[in-house]
Amino acid sequence: EGGLDYHWDSCLKGYNQENKIHQLYNSSVVDEIEGLQILEVCPGQTFQVSLLLSHLLAAPADTSDVLLQPYLSSWDELVKFMEALGPMVGMISKEIKTKTSIIRQLALLTEKGPEAELGPDELSINPVSPEAGSGTKNNLETGAYHSVHSMITMELNEGVVDFHQQTDSGCRTLLRLHRALLWLKLFLEKLSETPEAGGRLRSPSELCREAYQNTLANHHTWFVRKAAELAFIALPERGFFYKLVCVQNQEELSAVLIRVAQAIGEVYNRTQKALEENGMLDLP
Repeated sequence: EGGLDYHWDSCLKGYNQENKIHQLYNSSVVDEIEGLQILEVCPGQTFQVSLLLSHLLAAPADTSDVLLQPYLSSWDELVKFMEALGPMVGMISKEIKTKTSIIRQLALLTEKGPEAELGPDELSINPVSPEAGSGTKNNLETGAYHSVHSMITMELNEGVVDFHQQTDSGCRTLLRLHRALLWLKLFLEKLSETPEAGGRLRSPSELCREAYQNTLANHHTWFVRKAAELAFIALPERGFFYKLVCVQNQEELSAVLIRVAQAIGEVYNRTQKALEENGMLDLP
């Protein structure tokens, strides 16, 4: 949202960003996945659910904060998830990449000093990628953009947040990512559902469209809503999602997706509270 409107109108112990096997050290995680202790790398897949879960579990900090480095890394993996669903949904992921790049660029600019400016050309031509060196990483770990709370505090103190017109502030950008995260959370929850006796499994296309209508559609123009719904029609069938996360059936898929949705929910709820407390849920 925002970009689409004018284009279409405490870290987790053992947190590891390498593309390897990701051990879930938290015992409650193991319990909730009913004994599934290790999520292995899925051969042949760019998207790795194990990596996504590691990032999500690393994001919550203290009692209410969210660390931005693992938060943005979670989005990097969710972008791969969306791109795996086909070129139409991949168009949406491009907007997500722009949003994550803005926050990473802002983190870099805080190192350069107050005279630095965030230009649209710099963002569009040279977006900051997750692999763009240690500068962004270090600043996201220790600087003003290391967490949701620190970013909000700094941008409010510096007068960066505009409550009346669109800007590329980190807070406004976070709000757009936040809204999209709720859509994906609801979609994964619906995809994890198992039907009652004699019931049918609804198609991923139907579930994704329903999740969208209950979330992001409320913030999009008519044109964007129609374009998004066309993209959802082309979603793969359910068997594709089994392969995407390396499971054999709906029961195994449910176990994995429920845990991912729970981890997303924790991050979402903390972010929601921070934005709400600062009156940022309706930034233009």
